[in-house]
Order: sequence, then C-alpha cells, then structure tokens
Amino acid sequence: MNHEVKRILEGVRSGEIAVDDALLKLKAAPFEDIGYAKVDLHRKVRQGAAEVIYGAGKTPEQITGILSAMKRAGQNTVLITRLSPESAAEVARTHPMDYRPDARVGVVGEPPPPDGLGTVVVATGGTSDIPVAEEAALTAQVLGSRVVRLYDVGVAGLHRTLAHLDEIMSASVVVAIAGMEGALASVIGGLADCPVIAVPTSVGYGASFHGLSALLSMLNSCASGVSVVNIDNGFGAGYLANMINHMEGKP
Repeated sequence: MNHEVKRILEGVRSGEIAVDDALLKLKAAPFEDIGYAKVDLHRKVRQGAAEVIYGAGKTPEQITGILSAMKRAGQNTVLITRLSPESAAEVARTHPMDYRPDARVGVVGEPPPPDGLGTVVVATGGTSDIPVAEEAALTAQVLGSRVVRLYDVGVAGLHRTLAHLDEIMSASVVVAIAGMEGALASVIGGLADCPVIAVPTSVGYGASFHGLSALLSMLNSCASGVSVVNIDNGFGAGYLANMINHMEGKP
C-alpha cells in the first residue's frame, strides 16, 4: 500500500480526517485537462510521489499553467527538471522557486522533512559529474529522502573512495555517477551491502562517445546489486533511490 493512501486511512482511524474528506481525496478527478497537458493529480495516491514537471521543450507559460493546476489540487511542493535559467526566471514571477542552475532543477514550495528508511548516498567520479549528481540528489530530497553527497571520489584516486567507507556502508542505497569508463559503480557495488544505481554521464574524451562507453561498462559490471539508468539521467536515479529508501514489507 503506498504511503499517501496509508496516510489518509490512518488519518481516518485517528480522527484527523473525516470519512467524507478521505473519500473525496480518493475519488477526486485523476487528472486535469488544461489543453496542452493532462496533469496527473492521482500520481501521489497511486505511487506515493506526485507528478514532476519535465521542463525541457515546454514554454514558461506552459510550465506556469501546469504548476497552477498542481497547486489547485493541493500539491504543495513541485519539482521541475531540465529547466533553463531563462524559463526559471519567467516562471518565478508567479511561482517563486529555489532554482539550482547547475542541476537545471527548480523547486516550488518547501521540500518535506526526510522520512525514508535511511540515507541515500550520491557519489560522483569527478567534479564534472556534479550537475547530474545534483539532479539526482535534489530529486531524492524533494521526494523525502535524506541525502549525503560524496563528490569527486572516483577510482583515479581510489583512496578518495575508501575514505568514505562509513557513509557507503551505512547507506540504504547508493547512486554512483561517473563518465569516462564508468568504473565507480563497480567499485562501490563491490563494497556496499545495499542497492547501487549507476548513472553514466556524457563526460569524457572522444572514445567515451558522449557516455556510451560508461553506459556499457556499467551494464557489464561484475559487481552484484548494480542497476543502470540512462546517460545523464540523474532524475531517474534519484527517483528510484527514493523509492528504495521508502520500501516497506507488503503483506
């Protein structure tokens, strides 16, 4: 049972939410059609995390309209990914946000306090991987996870990785982000006793083929427990890490 439905039912049991109010929350229209977008209003009820706006390719007016629909439906915190600085400035005129230009991420509203099972560790091979890492870290934070950042701990200086064994070994899930040959994911996968999400980045010289070399290396990892998302997909990694960090036993 996902967290949002469980929260509603526990609210009814405790008397904090009236039965009719709970029924309304569960029966409300699943989406709002605003012409150029059908805004999913039931995603948090179904999946435990509300809809996120993918900013690339959308005009500031479209993003503002989608934000307004989400706000009307009671979504207090909205994550916008791949948002350009120009669009962020326009949207912020009507919807003030915390914009992070390195990650191209905007957050409207206050992130919730962390309520996951443990910690999500986001580690990068190099400083050049930080923009993708910040997209992953901010995604996990906005969805309710506590995040520890370990940046520039790549295998070119393995002692940097080994200096953070405590954080790696105590994590609920590790997001390992690297370009070049993508070796960081295998190294961490051989150390950690938790799931490792590997993110190849498009960082590297010519034969890295804009991240393809790192992607293939991560897919061929000999370390057990390593899964791989698409090139530069920090959002996907952060979202999955948060889901793992909120897993509960099902009856």
